[in-house]
Amino acid sequence: MKAFFHVQHLLGIGHLKRAATLAGALAREGFEVTLASGGMPVAGIVPAGVKLAQLPPAASEDASFKHLVDERGRRVDDAWRERRKIRLLETYEAIDPELLLIELFPFGRRQFAFELLPLLERARDHSSIACSVRDIIQDKPSRHEEMLALAERYFDLVLVHGDARMAAFPLAAPLRGKLRYTGYVVEEPATNASGDGRGEVIVSAGGGSVGRILLETAIAARPLSVLRERTWRILTGVNGSDLASLAGSNLIVESFRADFRTLLANCELSISQAGYNTVMETLQARARAVLVPFAAGGESEQSARARLLAERGLAEVVEEAELDPATLAAAVDRAARRERPPAGAVDLGGAARSVALLNGLLGGKRYA
Repeated sequence: MKAFFHVQHLLGIGHLKRAATLAGALAREGFEVTLASGGMPVAGIVPAGVKLAQLPPAASEDASFKHLVDERGRRVDDAWRERRKIRLLETYEAIDPELLLIELFPFGRRQFAFELLPLLERARDHSSIACSVRDIIQDKPSRHEEMLALAERYFDLVLVHGDARMAAFPLAAPLRGKLRYTGYVVEEPATNASGDGRGEVIVSAGGGSVGRILLETAIAARPLSVLRERTWRILTGVNGSDLASLAGSNLIVESFRADFRTLLANCELSISQAGYNTVMETLQARARAVLVPFAAGGESEQSARARLLAERGLAEVVEEAELDPATLAAAVDRAARRERPPAGAVDLGGAARSVALLNGLLGGKRYA
């Protein structure tokens, strides 16, 4: 079976990473998967067995998500949109897949309706069509009618990659005939027996460009915390390579670690934003956690997720507006006194469950 998976990341890389994880799970089950990525290229994120179709890349100009820019930072125009729509349709037609997966749309990514609506029209008589959507969306009730109409017209299945015990999808009731919760999508647990990260405080801010303040605040919070004598490892990603000059005794500054999940499994405590992938990897590792949810530009997804975890005793939370060295150090001290989160606190079987549901869809079986 051939699967064509459209994904668009705009600021961070969380959407792409989740889609790549799911694409890899499909490939391991025998699907011939093409991942059509519309965001800026990210080296090494596409797993073995998955083909990458890189569309002309677009990103958000800033955290407001109001304007799209191309790879040179120029705002896109109608001519650019037409070129990209044609590229996407030609790529889909060349593959002629049995399965079309669309990440997030119609529950988000309205800026890409210019290409996704023509794609869905082209595919509706040729492919089974499923939506892949995270646990929490930017819920706008004024758009519910439009979302439901598009879901009804084009989609055979809506896969919500979350746990209904923790977060109910806002349109679950009207979509109940098509919607299935899969559990959270996360890679298989790390199997590296390395001791790297043992007893450390791991500070990360994802793969986006908005986490520098968190990293700087964590460095300033370190001497105020009961964990001041521990090694603190700051993973900057693209957020602040110049922070390397601050490295010193028991303070490590690195841009990236391919074994991030091993570090989480071994660490004393994790400090991070509350993006989908990092949170699920942290829960999978059963790491104590302090979450500082990204909230710029009116974003509420990470704050909602962080609050849900805090209510269940699975993390400490510092809201972005309250972030300073003292509040962060106090949250670290509270988290350090906690037990590790229990195994099975949330359903992390989303990758395998999604594959099973998609196999059922293509086989014409009743949804499991």
